[in-house]
Amino acid sequence: MPELPEVEVLRRTLEPRLLGARIRDVEVRDGRLREPVNAAALARAARGRRVLALRRRSKYLLVDLEGGHTLVLHLGMSGRVTVVPRREPVAPHEHVVFRLAGGERLRFVDPRRFGLVLAVPTEALEADPHFTALGVEPLVEEGVVREPPGAPAPPVLTGELLRAAARGRRGPVKPFLMDARVVVGVGNIYASEALFEAGIDPRRSVARIGPARWERLAAAVRTVLARAIAQGGTTLNDFVDGEGNAGYFQVSLAVYDREGEPCPRCGAAIRRLVQTGRSTYFCPRCQR
Repeated sequence: MPELPEVEVLRRTLEPRLLGARIRDVEVRDGRLREPVNAAALARAARGRRVLALRRRSKYLLVDLEGGHTLVLHLGMSGRVTVVPRREPVAPHEHVVFRLAGGERLRFVDPRRFGLVLAVPTEALEADPHFTALGVEPLVEEGVVREPPGAPAPPVLTGELLRAAARGRRGPVKPFLMDARVVVGVGNIYASEALFEAGIDPRRSVARIGPARWERLAAAVRTVLARAIAQGGTTLNDFVDGEGNAGYFQVSLAVYDREGEPCPRCGAAIRRLVQTGRSTYFCPRCQR
């Protein structure tokens, strides 16, 4: 499933192609996604409107339009959003199409149908159920999150924030780090990588992590996510950016999907275990 770096890479690659472009028409070829696509509402919000900005919140791509609406797109498990020429053949599973005035198509392709495409009044985004329970953005201080003018400054991911969110909990740190109510966008791949970066065992209880380790973990999350964005995200199965290019961060993964291979720091064999139904990878010697 695409995580925060992949959606940010998508935003950055789409921005030069879409900013200022006008949406001529909208076609919903098959609206049976995670939530049924409301074709009429989507057309009312987008038809004839110019793209004012592209933003990201958690794993959602936000496209602000003239007229006070924002397109909300989520890639789900296999979604792809690309801009293609007018004569590009229709792709399998090309469910939603935004035709641009210049002749290109912004298309949403999703074989597994867990994605999301909807239009929300821009001023109502914060109160929308998709966003109300989301936690802190890990890269806000680097300017990765684009907020509309006049919006209050969002909170910054720090060790103290993680420590406060963990107060009263007893579970292992890896599922805690993946809880989008605490911090958004840190999925399975990047949680494993951040814990390795910070030298913390994914099985360690959050009740047994001190202030210095929390700060180290917050810094590791920011470092790993920023590094992944710089390398175009991670492509294990489906992800491509807005121009159809795969990411390259998978070649830099230190522990994820490397069971039995030597740790890049100490040479010990990387181990795999299952936590809350997801594979976790770690070094039993470096991570304590």
